Amino acid sequence: MNELITFGLLSFTSFFTLINPLGSMPVFLTMTADLEQQHRVKTAKKATVVAFFTIVAFAFSGQLLFKFFGISVNSFRIVGGAIFFVMGMDMLQARLGKVKIKESEIKTYVNDISVTPLAIPMICGPGAITNAIVLMEDADNISMKLMLIFTLLLVMLLTYLIYYSSSRIIKFLGETGNNVMMRLMGLIVMVIAVEFFFSGLKPIILDMMK
Repeated sequence: MNELITFGLLSFTSFFTLINPLGSMPVFLTMTADLEQQHRVKTAKKATVVAFFTIVAFAFSGQLLFKFFGISVNSFRIVGGAIFFVMGMDMLQARLGKVKIKESEIKTYVNDISVTPLAIPMICGPGAITNAIVLMEDADNISMKLMLIFTLLLVMLLTYLIYYSSSRIIKFLGETGNNVMMRLMGLIVMVIAVEFFFSGLKPIILDMMK
């Protein structure tokens, strides 16, 4: 039971910090600036649903991808760790996501911005996909796999609620509060990155020494 709870906490914290809904709130507000509240809510709901199923699909198809391309899980952990570290560094410096829409381009995204760029790649980015594949590989039994899906669902629900209340949250936190929150999550992401990197590097080095 303790192992399951530990795995659940790791899954939740890693997904929440990598998806980073608090950090992407200003981007979401910019993209939906021309939408009415009901359309903004609908956009947030569709984006989180699409992102959830996309991440789940990658989580379950990860092994097939490994076999098809001849990739080892440990190599994927090393690359994933490097991706997480760069993302964490950006967050630590309080930079917003790289997905930015110019004012002249917002209207072209209004019809279906919920799928791209909101769901993919802003919510379902390379970090979240990598995290899902690696954690699914680490899930040794059905209970852990269900825990992974449950924590991802919980993170997506929180993401939806944060986007739903985005305008009020940003007013409450202020620019300073938002930057502090992003830096804290960036620090957590970098710690996870180091763990992933060395958990993948250690088996490879031991195998080379045999």
